[in-house]
Amino acid sequence: MLVSDRVQDILTRERTLLADLQAFLETQGAPPEAVDYARTATRSLDEVFLLVVVGEFNAGKSSFVNALLGASVLPEGVTPTTDRIYVLVHGEKPGAMEPTRDPFVSRLTYPLPSLEGVALVDTPGTNAIIRQHQALTEGFLPRADLVLFLTSADRPFTESERQFLSLAARWGRSVIMVVNKSDLLETQAQKAQVREFVEAGARGVLGLTPPVLLISARGEQRGGDPGFHALREVLKLRLSDTERTRLKLASPLGTATEILSGEEIRAHAARQTLGEDVAILRDLEGQRERHRETMLGELDGQLNRMGRLLSEFEVRADKFIDAKLTFRNLRGLLNSRDLEDAFRREAVADLPDAIDRQFGTMIDRFVEANLHFWEDVQAFLIRRQPSNEVARTRFSYDRGALLEGIAGSARDHLATTTEHELGRQLSRDAEDALKGAVGGLAGGIGIGAGIGALIGASALDFTGGILAGLTLGSLGLFVLPNKRVQAQRGLRQKIATLRAALEQIVRREFEREQERADARLRDAISPYTRFTEQEQARLAGAEVRAAQLRVTLEGLQAEVKALG
Repeated sequence: MLVSDRVQDILTRERTLLADLQAFLETQGAPPEAVDYARTATRSLDEVFLLVVVGEFNAGKSSFVNALLGASVLPEGVTPTTDRIYVLVHGEKPGAMEPTRDPFVSRLTYPLPSLEGVALVDTPGTNAIIRQHQALTEGFLPRADLVLFLTSADRPFTESERQFLSLAARWGRSVIMVVNKSDLLETQAQKAQVREFVEAGARGVLGLTPPVLLISARGEQRGGDPGFHALREVLKLRLSDTERTRLKLASPLGTATEILSGEEIRAHAARQTLGEDVAILRDLEGQRERHRETMLGELDGQLNRMGRLLSEFEVRADKFIDAKLTFRNLRGLLNSRDLEDAFRREAVADLPDAIDRQFGTMIDRFVEANLHFWEDVQAFLIRRQPSNEVARTRFSYDRGALLEGIAGSARDHLATTTEHELGRQLSRDAEDALKGAVGGLAGGIGIGAGIGALIGASALDFTGGILAGLTLGSLGLFVLPNKRVQAQRGLRQKIATLRAALEQIVRREFEREQERADARLRDAISPYTRFTEQEQARLAGAEVRAAQLRVTLEGLQAEVKALG
C-alpha cells in the first residue's frame, strides 16, 4: 500500500472506526458473524491486496487463472476441480502449499513477479453444485479488495450469477466483469450482443456499469488472446499503487457499511417487535379485567343455583311445619326426637350434600377457568416470534429465554398446584369462615355438614319451643298456630342468614383466589415487562450511536474516493 501522510491519517481513522463498530456490535449483541466480519475488516488493512476470482464452476476459473498467470498453477477439468480457496502469492518455491488457520483455505506460492504485492484468490463455484463450496466463496467475498467476476459466453449472466453479484454489491466491492469462452462467439455482432447483455445485467445489480471484457482463456493458452491483453491493461490501472491503495482502504469501509446497515435493520426489527410486545402486554391487562368480569358473572349464576337449593329446602320445611304442627299430630309432637329426625329426613333431605356438590362445582369451575386463562396467555406469548432480521441476536435470545421462563412458571404452577388442591384450600378457607356463621363446628366437617348443623340447630329451636308451649295449657287452641308461625318465621330467618353468609363467604374466597391468580400473572410477566422497557432505552441509545458511526463512515468513504 502506498502510504502518504494523507493515507496514513485515513488509515488511522479507519482503524478507529472499525474498532468502534466492533465494540458497538458486541454491545448490541449482534450475531457472531457480524462481529467476525468487523474484526476481519480491521485485519484486512494489514493484509496483502486480495484480487478474488469468482464465478460458476463451469465458467473456466482455473483455466482463466492459469492463463492470466501464464503458468499451469491450478488443476483444470470439466468437473469442479476447486474444492477449497487457493490464495496464490509470489514465492520462490513453485507449487509450495502452505496451510492456513482456515482448513478450507490453502496458500500457494509461485515465482510470479506480477503477483508482488497482490494475492490472487481462486474460489469454488458459486452455483451451489456443492453447497459447502458456495458457502466458502460467499464467506470469502467480504475480504476481497477487487473482484474478477467470471461468466461464460455460452450462457452469460445466469440467475445464480446475478444473485452472487448482488452479494458483491451489498459488500460494496469493486467488480470487473470477465466473459470467458468468447471464442465460441463467431461474429462481432454476437460479441457485442453478449457484452451489452452482461453490462445491462451488471448495471441493474450494481447500480453502475463495471468494465466488461470478453476473453478466451483457451485462446490465451494457445498463443494469445486480444481480450486478455485488454484485461491486463485494465488490471494494470486497477493495481497501480494509487488505485490499489484506494481499493484497499475502500474495501473495509464497504464491509462496515454492510455490517452497520444490517445492525440498523436488526434494531428496527427489534423496535417493531418491542412495540408489538408492549401493545400485547397492555392488551393482556384488558384481557385479565374482562376475564375477571366474566368470572364474576359466572359466579352470580353459581350462587343463584345454590340459592335455589335453599329455596327448595324452605318450601319443604314450610310443608313439614304445616303438616306436623297440628292438633291431629299432637301425639307426634310430644316426641321431640322423632320430630327432629322427621324434619331432617323430609325437610332437610340431601341439602347438605347438594350444597357440598354445588360448592365443589363452583370451586372447580372457577379454578379451571383461571388455569385455562393462564395457559392461553402463555401459549400466546410463546407463539410470538420476532422477525428473521433479529435471529441469533442477543435480543432474540434474551427475549426467548424470558418467554420460556413465563411458560416455565405456568408449567410449574400446573404441575404443583392442581385443581383439587386449590379446591381443597378454598374449601378449608370457606369452612373456617362458615364457623363464624354457624358456631361451634368441629374442624374438617365440611361445608355441607356445617349447613346441616346450622339447620339442625333450627330444628332444635322450633321443636323445643313447641314442647315448651304445650306445657302452658292456659293458651289452649292458640298454642299450635302461634308456634307454627314462629317456627316458619324462625326458619326463614335462619335460611336468609345462611344464604347471606354463604354468598359472602364464596365471594370473599373467590375474590382472594382471583387476586392470587392475578398476582401470579403479574409476577410471571414482570421480568418481561422490565425487559421491554430496558430494551427500548437501549435501542434508543443505539440509534443515536449508529447515526454517529454512519456519519464518520460516509465521511471516510468520501475521502477514500477522492484519492483516485
